[in-house]
Amino acid sequence: MPTTTPADEPALRGDDLRLAYHGTVAVQRAGLRLLPGQVTALVGPNGSGKSTLLRALARLHKPDDGTVALADVPDALALSAKDFARRVTLLSQSRPTPSGMSVRDVVGYGRHPHRGRWRQSDPDGPRAIAWAMTVTGVEPMAERGVDELSGGELQRVWLATCLAQDTGVLLLDEPTNHLDLRYQVEILDLVRDLADEHGVAVGVVLHDLDQAAAVADHVVLLRRGEVVGAGLPHEVLTADALTGTYGIRIDVTVDDETGRVRTRPVGRHTHRPATRNPRDLAVV
Repeated sequence: MPTTTPADEPALRGDDLRLAYHGTVAVQRAGLRLLPGQVTALVGPNGSGKSTLLRALARLHKPDDGTVALADVPDALALSAKDFARRVTLLSQSRPTPSGMSVRDVVGYGRHPHRGRWRQSDPDGPRAIAWAMTVTGVEPMAERGVDELSGGELQRVWLATCLAQDTGVLLLDEPTNHLDLRYQVEILDLVRDLADEHGVAVGVVLHDLDQAAAVADHVVLLRRGEVVGAGLPHEVLTADALTGTYGIRIDVTVDDETGRVRTRPVGRHTHRPATRNPRDLAVV
């Protein structure tokens, strides 16, 4: 879905957000801006507030303080649920598996915000559903029941459902969970394509720091509910910042040619010599 938001104006933003669970503060004074055509990755240890912040941007966690705004709507919380869902979609970490439904039917749920009462006409629906199934690789299983799928297959179906929603903002909470290496790479490639070719503003929570550095234009580093770094990957993912945030030594290198950041957590056995087959050491 091509965006009409200027590239330097956030499609979705949160300002000075304070988020709590039953009175316990989980995120404080956090700001986040998602720009059209760019990928912003949220990284940090477990419990740092990444998913909570993403849910607040999706209006699934009401802020105790602060604002959530779209480019042309200063108070996004004032929109109806359907109007907001035409602009923003979220792939959460877990969703219930519907029983007795085909993959095609589940992907079709993504069109709900574009339909009126009683499932009225949705002329763009077939195109959006077909495209979403093709780019996520689930089209060959279109008629299979979703309760027959593996965890990785089901994750791709839910992503297709989000893409069928055809929004200008896509929020992804650990989208590579449960996926094998091939589909992790393909999902991240798709995230980049959505930003580069369709102008989508993407916010994604990732645990893998190298994946975040590879896919993101901007990285936001959180620790204990606070944003401790935000900017280009090589500016944020430094050895000092990561070591202090994760509580373990993390070495960082930057490729001179590509500028790509590589991280290496250092444990007690990190420098242990590689195990070799004795045959490899034999003198012939």
